[in-house]
Amino acid sequence: QVQLVESGGGLVQAGNSLRLACAASGYSFSTYNMAWFRQAPGKEREFVAGIWKSGGSTYYADSVKGRFTISRDNAKNTVNLQMNSLKPEDTAVYYCAARAVGVTTKSQDYPYWGQGTQVTVSS
Repeated sequence: QVQLVESGGGLVQAGNSLRLACAASGYSFSTYNMAWFRQAPGKEREFVAGIWKSGGSTYYADSVKGRFTISRDNAKNTVNLQMNSLKPEDTAVYYCAARAVGVTTKSQDYPYWGQGTQVTVSS
C-alpha cells in the first residue's frame, strides 16, 4: 500500500526557515500528484501547496505564496516543502498527501496521507 512519512518538523523562531520532507513508498511515486496540508488545533485541515506528477507545475495557498516552495524528486521518491519567513500562524501539523488525478485544494480528494509532522513557530 501507499505509505507517506513526513519529517523535518520542529520548533523554530518566527522569521526562520524549516524544510519538511515526505518519503513515499509502496507505489509508483511518479504517477501521483502530491500536496501538503496543515491543520492547527481547532481548525480545519487546509491546503498549503501542491505539485503535479512531473514536478513541472505547482500551486500554493495565498497564505504561503512567496514564502513556501514545494518540490519533488521522483528519483528519490520524496516531496519537500521549504518554508521560509515562518510566522506563528504557520504553526500546525503538516501532512503530506497523494492522489492519482490532478492537484486539488480539498483534503477529501486525497486518499493517501502521512502521519503528520508538527511545526511550531514561536515569537
